[in-house]
Amino acid sequence: MEQCTEAEVQRMLPLVSAQRREQALRFKHTLGRFCCLKSWVMLMEMLQTSTKQAHNSHQTPTEWQNFAYNEHGKPYIEGGPYFSISHCKEGIAVAVDDRPIGIDIEFIRHSDADLIARTMNEKEQLLIHSDRDFTRLWTQKEAVVKAIGIGIESFEQLQTILSKSPEWKISTIEKDKYIYSIAYE
Repeated sequence: MEQCTEAEVQRMLPLVSAQRREQALRFKHTLGRFCCLKSWVMLMEMLQTSTKQAHNSHQTPTEWQNFAYNEHGKPYIEGGPYFSISHCKEGIAVAVDDRPIGIDIEFIRHSDADLIARTMNEKEQLLIHSDRDFTRLWTQKEAVVKAIGIGIESFEQLQTILSKSPEWKISTIEKDKYIYSIAYE
């Protein structure tokens, strides 16, 4: 995050699509704008690498700046690889695969009893003994929601998303004060 400056934000603005530029500029603080833009730039770099490896080519598809969006607002590339991005306080995560994938990164945050009750089912609530436990389950739920491409629709959905989606494999990694989870087929 040493690169997080207003000058770097200005440098990245012309490198992203108009839609992503608009989204980044909605953030009030430099950190939010930086993470929004940097995650997109990282995605473009990963897509270039992914395509070169898959097609043994040095060409970059021009369609990458023109993403389509599903009915829930999830961006995708028609006929291209699957991807997912996430960013939070000083953390950015990007995943690209040839199968549906979802990723979420979160700074370990405080969870109160009300939030736990609204977002976790009874079995999950028994697993939560710390803010780290809550954040781990939260990132797993977000990763599955992103992999499916549906977005968070309700607290009831959050309570059951993991039990109703057993086909998704989930890998969770904890590093320092961050936890990220990846959901994949």
